[in-house]
Amino acid sequence: MFTGIIETLAEVVSTRKDGGNLVITIQTPLAGELKIDQSVAHNGVCLTVTNIQGNTYETVAVAETLQKTNLGQLTPTQFVNLERAMVFNGRIDGHLVQGHVDSVGECISCEEQDGSWLYRFRYPKEFAALIVEKGSICLNGISLTVFDVSNDEFSVAIIPYTYEHTNVSKIKPGSLINLEFDILGKYVARQMAVRN
Repeated sequence: MFTGIIETLAEVVSTRKDGGNLVITIQTPLAGELKIDQSVAHNGVCLTVTNIQGNTYETVAVAETLQKTNLGQLTPTQFVNLERAMVFNGRIDGHLVQGHVDSVGECISCEEQDGSWLYRFRYPKEFAALIVEKGSICLNGISLTVFDVSNDEFSVAIIPYTYEHTNVSKIKPGSLINLEFDILGKYVARQMAVRN
């Protein structure tokens, strides 16, 4: 379980195919604090640490993950947002995030607004029931508040700190981003479907 508050940016050192899987090597000072078999969110995708060497570690994305996220597009020198699993003895500054990406969305506009940035994204219509005005969404692992919501688009405002400390600054029109919708909305939608 995560909160959507990014700890650091980390560089992709290499990627290699292993059958239908993708082995990703990440470089970060956090590597020394990790353990093999630990869960870490990479652009909002929960992956398991499989190997650690100095300031790098490896993780594996399986075919299912590659089909539903943007991780298959990673190349060396790109940066990913990292968040270690939450500890249940502190504040939850974002919202409850599972690290289970629901879909990929597409950036359709990005506009600098005198010190902040306004982004507009398109998402698959089948998820429209899971996104509400002023609700939470996890975008590339970042907990954000949505507004100007339609059945297939939403906007987010990005403050300078988030712009400078995550990979959101690399998102341009046409970029694909990982989306995880709020778990509470998923449970409500499921209950409504079961009752009908």
